[in-house]
Amino acid sequence: MSGLPRHVACVMDGNGRWAARRELPRTAGHKAAETAIIDVVEAAYAAGIPWLSVFAFSTENWRRPDGEVDFLMGLVRRTIRKHALALHARGIRCRFLGDADLRIPADLARDIADLTTLTRDNTRMTLTVAFDHGGRRDIVRAARSLIRSRVPAEQVTEASFADHLPYPDTPDVDLVIRTSGEHRISNFMLWQVAYAEWTFPQVLWPDFRAADFRDCLDSYQGRDRRFGSVRVPTPTGKA
Repeated sequence: MSGLPRHVACVMDGNGRWAARRELPRTAGHKAAETAIIDVVEAAYAAGIPWLSVFAFSTENWRRPDGEVDFLMGLVRRTIRKHALALHARGIRCRFLGDADLRIPADLARDIADLTTLTRDNTRMTLTVAFDHGGRRDIVRAARSLIRSRVPAEQVTEASFADHLPYPDTPDVDLVIRTSGEHRISNFMLWQVAYAEWTFPQVLWPDFRAADFRDCLDSYQGRDRRFGSVRVPTPTGKA
């Protein structure tokens, strides 16, 4: 497939509504989301997408009921332990974009560290899990880092600022997929999505599959990315 995005990011939205439509607890929607995550990882891997990011847990998600938060922490841990070796065997490097919040259970923090260490030298694809992530927080911390580094104001550029963000080797996001039809950024990778294309499939995340992911790639390939510029017509009338 030609013209593919280098970096695809997914806002995995709709778990609660998926459960509500089935008269199930919200946790059932989160549990069902695991299949969609693995399916999307496999689809991105098969398509040759080198960078995939997924929004798993935001800084704002700590406001949810304690029981739901506890369930999500356990679900993330079970998912890591279940799929770690398969991800490593495929050459997928796994990263976690977020804070080492003290509220994260110690056993989960160890599993995150172990998966990151296990896969750190893999080069086939980079899977970034935004976990306890907030885009504004990352930008504020980058600004603080620049100040601590005593970089003169006139020497601050977009490139030098980006060097102080977490994982500065991460390329800008080319395509953001937000499921369930919602149209919000939700504080997700704010710096990296500045020029991303967006697509908003109506399907709820637990029902999102490889075919839906490929449809989003098809949509991206049909777009004309100008990054603020204008196509100048040639003498023949073609842009």
